Amino acid sequence: MKSLHILLAGAVACLAGPASAETLLERGTYLANGPAACGNCHTPITPDGRPIQGQELAGRLIEDNPAFTAYAGNITPDEETGIGSWTDEQIITAIREGKRPDGSIIGPPMPIGLYRGISDTDAKALVAYLRSIPPVRNEVPESTYRIPLPPSYGPPVGNVPDVAEGVTVEYGGYLAGPIAHCLECHTPMGDKGHPDFENQLGAGGFQFHGPWGTSVSSNLTPHEDGIAEYTDEEMVAMITTGTRPDGTPMYPPMGYGYYANMKPGDVQAIVKYLRTLPPKPDPQ
Repeated sequence: MKSLHILLAGAVACLAGPASAETLLERGTYLANGPAACGNCHTPITPDGRPIQGQELAGRLIEDNPAFTAYAGNITPDEETGIGSWTDEQIITAIREGKRPDGSIIGPPMPIGLYRGISDTDAKALVAYLRSIPPVRNEVPESTYRIPLPPSYGPPVGNVPDVAEGVTVEYGGYLAGPIAHCLECHTPMGDKGHPDFENQLGAGGFQFHGPWGTSVSSNLTPHEDGIAEYTDEEMVAMITTGTRPDGTPMYPPMGYGYYANMKPGDVQAIVKYLRTLPPKPDPQ
């Protein structure tokens, strides 16, 4: 996990307060509906993959594979089937430490290892947003794991400072890691069933199954098999539209509809960060 630790350390190296006078709710609304794309996993979808109106963040089946059958929980403020009875601190602990109020561990594909790097301000902002949305009653089944879950994802998360907003490698790393968790989906699995951040950071090759069929995450490193051939402008367009320069469509679960809501500078910062990754060939 050394590379992941370097990623998170680099992301918090440039410290400052929020770049604007945003309220926590405004910041949380932007994050949840933009780079964090919470609804991409937690909002129920139609058979053709479109979000169901009126069911925002009410939970759904997210992945069924040999390792697990995982359901994304109902994270609306419904007190019986959602998180309405949880305290703010309990919600933040669930997001950053993968532990529910009853002590149970949240399993994959929730990227807890990356979410541990979410700043205190942004964690509170996400809570403010989750408190603001309509409660939806939706009983979501428990996930089933056929792989062992860790007893924890590490020691309790202490203070995580803000990262200065800007078109910088540091802020791009923060967005691509703890917030948008790009590296969770775009890093191949290692021998222990976890993304191989140490050796294959961002190299792609992870398979996803859904109504669209099977999609494979792309190589995000500046390798000839990755993003080397694309200009920054082409990268921004692919992230926010889901369309390659030649006009061919890209497929879910990449949350293009959410990323279209991102501030232009934030997308540019992510691209700037990706250019700094060690070039890796596509995994065979």
